Amino acid sequence: MIDAVAAAFAARGFQGGVLRFGAGRLQPLHYVMPALSQSPEHAAFYSQPFAPKGVTELSSGAMTFGSRDGKPFFHCHAWWQEADGKFSGGHILPDATSLAGPLTIQATGLQDATFDAVQDVETGFKLFEPQSLGGASEASSGRFHALRLRPNQDLEAALRAYCRAHGIARAQVHGGVGSLIGARYADGRQSPLFATEMAIRSAAIAVEGDSRIEIDLIDYEGHISGGLISNGDNPVLMTMELVLEAEQMQGLEMQGLEMQENARG
Repeated sequence: MIDAVAAAFAARGFQGGVLRFGAGRLQPLHYVMPALSQSPEHAAFYSQPFAPKGVTELSSGAMTFGSRDGKPFFHCHAWWQEADGKFSGGHILPDATSLAGPLTIQATGLQDATFDAVQDVETGFKLFEPQSLGGASEASSGRFHALRLRPNQDLEAALRAYCRAHGIARAQVHGGVGSLIGARYADGRQSPLFATEMAIRSAAIAVEGDSRIEIDLIDYEGHISGGLISNGDNPVLMTMELVLEAEQMQGLEMQGLEMQENARG
């Protein structure tokens, strides 16, 4: 899977970016789920790897693509149905998972920035951080801004604050992979267990007015939930990687075009 994704980005001249996808097929699939930590070095951890038999039918997911130790790498959270009928989700292991057919991705590539995995002192994990490729102080490509949110930042509030600081009145979110400390949904539902894996399904950020962020999430007991989350009540657990695209900036309407690529294994 990592080879197919890397080839799709390289064909358009991009070293990094983000993407979302829908239906597809994987065989083999290797993944881990969120888990409680067994040591004080980490607030949460990963489960042992799972490797379901047969073909797995993907339903949705999001991915951050960049590099780790000088090689292409991705951070992917997805949801699927396994061959025995079980619905599940989690963190796909890139080097041990293969596509079993075409997978259409909606991707945003970055010309002047990428994501690179670096050791993070706060969480104790090696995590993607946005990196500028052109010597700029921030990892951005025109109206596109690569971001990583840190632990305990509220997802919507942090994105709104970034937009305000950069003169962005309205923005779309592309990609969106990370973890929340549980989840509080706009309809009153809650996912109370703190260790999760999540992906943004769709999101629009407004500095003035209501932002809308829809997610999919799985917790460390395997409970799956999703939907529109409450603004101001959903802090990040470990990390959140995404790309913001400015749509309105100081009264100027902006339009963009996403890269669409058919990645084949």
